[in-house]
Amino acid sequence: MHVLFVEPSFPRNQPRFVRALAEVGARVTGIGEAPVSALPDSVTQSLYGYEQVGSVCDEDAMTEAVRRIQAREWVDRLEATVEAHILPTARVRADCGIPGTSIETAYLCRDKPAMKEALRRAGVPCAQSAGVASPEEAREFAARVGFPFILKPRSGAGAAGTFKVSSEAELEAALGPSGLERGVSVAAEEFIEGHEAFYDTLTIDGEIVFDFISHYYPGVLEAMRTRWISPYFLTTNRVETESYAEVKAMGRRVIGALGIGTSPTHMEWFFGPKGLKFSEIGCRPPGVGGWDLYCAGNDMDLYREWAMAIVHGRCEARPSRRFSAGILNLRPERDGRISGYSGLAEIEQRFGEWIIDSHLPPPGTPTQPVDAGYMANAWIRMRHPDYDRLREMLETVARTVHVYTD
Repeated sequence: MHVLFVEPSFPRNQPRFVRALAEVGARVTGIGEAPVSALPDSVTQSLYGYEQVGSVCDEDAMTEAVRRIQAREWVDRLEATVEAHILPTARVRADCGIPGTSIETAYLCRDKPAMKEALRRAGVPCAQSAGVASPEEAREFAARVGFPFILKPRSGAGAAGTFKVSSEAELEAALGPSGLERGVSVAAEEFIEGHEAFYDTLTIDGEIVFDFISHYYPGVLEAMRTRWISPYFLTTNRVETESYAEVKAMGRRVIGALGIGTSPTHMEWFFGPKGLKFSEIGCRPPGVGGWDLYCAGNDMDLYREWAMAIVHGRCEARPSRRFSAGILNLRPERDGRISGYSGLAEIEQRFGEWIIDSHLPPPGTPTQPVDAGYMANAWIRMRHPDYDRLREMLETVARTVHVYTD
């Protein structure tokens, strides 16, 4: 099978998808923005061919690249795993007659108001939401739904460009930064109070083959706005318990309603006073190395299983559910340049056997802003057979390790 893979070297875990495809027998041609001379060995060793384009989100350039490849030989699949690449890739796939995720599915998994409208019709419990494109429409939404509510990009990921508005004054203050004053269409959503978590799957022909459940501490919006917090998320090894049956049933309904076929999925949800509520879904893996945690917690190579699904239409492994696993973002005390760390030796002594890996930028490294995500600046990943014990360990690391800046 000949598989075209979009942007094989960035972000950091992309080479693992390329290597997995090659390992299960695919010929892999990469399409990316970097010149082939700049690709790391971990990528070029697995590639059969490569096409450079100015932007992998430029549909015309991508279509031309794919047709150049098709003029030389048959292409079976065109795959992308990054949120911003999913919809452009679906359009190119359709133009070039390649099977895979449809334009409609990709669009519904990208545009949040359209996504929720489709799922409400399918009976999935969602927050009240609407697309708004002017200050007047935002004010009308506020009058109808009430405060607080959320303004965010229709096709954003994570908490980027997201505003929680709790009053008329906060709404007026958000009109400029959100783009509403310029007529930009954004998503307005009822704010759902409760615990925030996510349900991830790998599906083949719409059937869930693997599933995983992870929890945020605290919720993403608070985590990406509050410097003193060292946020973390962790995946539970209690997925098979009855307490998650409602979440898993909702996930199956969402996947069916949106027409997701053979694909990873990443679905966020809330549970609180209003019960279980769907938040959003992408037909892609989670960001910030979520699959690495699933691999470490389940004694499996999920990248390889994804490649098996794409190339052979089946998977081979079974998740062991032996460990829960999590990542903790260690934030600097302020912006600047990292000058050093404290507490690392103590953590290594106490929890060394449970540490998966870590990233500790050397002194002199410029810091990244708080909203840059869980892998900005320093981080540590850990696992443990007991979910509650792992939470305690991560909380201890957050209190013990300090990142200093000049």
